Amino acid sequence: MTRDTLRWSFGVFLVLTGWVLLPAAIYAAQAEAAVLQQNGDWKGMGYIAAALAVGLACIASAYAVARIGSAGIGAVTEKPELAGRALIFIGLAEGIAIYGLIIAIMILNKI
Repeated sequence: MTRDTLRWSFGVFLVLTGWVLLPAAIYAAQAEAAVLQQNGDWKGMGYIAAALAVGLACIASAYAVARIGSAGIGAVTEKPELAGRALIFIGLAEGIAIYGLIIAIMILNKI
């Protein structure tokens, strides 16, 4: 396998894992919130969940922007007409942080 094939397969693995783990984490957080709400000690867990959602999403976004940004600048130096496409891909990578922020806002609205 070539290095590009490994990178592509790892990227697909990360995307599919995100699509599977994110709904599972939301379901688990809702179930735990329902149990903790009965005991009256559930707000702290909500704040921790919101912080983790934002923190992990920002870490993943930073990694994606670093990888895509460096590849995009390399492509633009060879073909300047690819600048628009490179910016689109960087914007998509930055969207990961926005998704984490949206999840955190949804969690905080439940508290």
